[in-house]
Amino acid sequence: PHASVVTSTTHKSLRGPRGAFILCTEEHRRNIDRAVFPYAQGGPLMHAIAAKAVCFGEALQPEFADYGRRIVENAQAMAAALEGEGLRIVSGGTDNHLMLVDLRPLGWTGQEAEEALGSVRITVNKNAIPNDPQPPRVTSGLRLGTPAVTARGFGVEECQKVAQLLVRTLHSRDDEAALSAIADEVGQLTAGFPVPGLDD
Repeated sequence: PHASVVTSTTHKSLRGPRGAFILCTEEHRRNIDRAVFPYAQGGPLMHAIAAKAVCFGEALQPEFADYGRRIVENAQAMAAALEGEGLRIVSGGTDNHLMLVDLRPLGWTGQEAEEALGSVRITVNKNAIPNDPQPPRVTSGLRLGTPAVTARGFGVEECQKVAQLLVRTLHSRDDEAALSAIADEVGQLTAGFPVPGLDD
């Protein structure tokens, strides 16, 4: 093994139910089992266990490796498009599923940008940047990820379009007509990629 203990959520990149899991070597099994039950958790949630079984079953399929590869491709395309529009990615790009955008040059806080982007139906998270001058509930950055859009079928072209819509939103502060037009474009884009299981 590469590590003695590995933890992960099941509801993000794994596309499963809200929850998590712990993998460990035999030497840590007893202590971790005792720490989780009875100290941290009570009875089992059978519906969540069943949903995790489905999630892990999907993760064993060859298609899941392709999904992971597309997540990274989409994130890299989005990061490059954002940088091409003049935004600064804190790490200078990405080699995983997410990126952190420094909003200070635009004069936005993370909280303001999160609210503005939410109003046009783009979901992001405000996030602190290194040495952030703003308090944690405000922040100077945005965290963007591509697992959800990739699960819906977005590719590189669509992620580049999302980046353009995001930048247009940030350049349209207080322009209600522009924000309304952007929201319509977001709706048109996402209409072609329904949420799996909700497309009927």
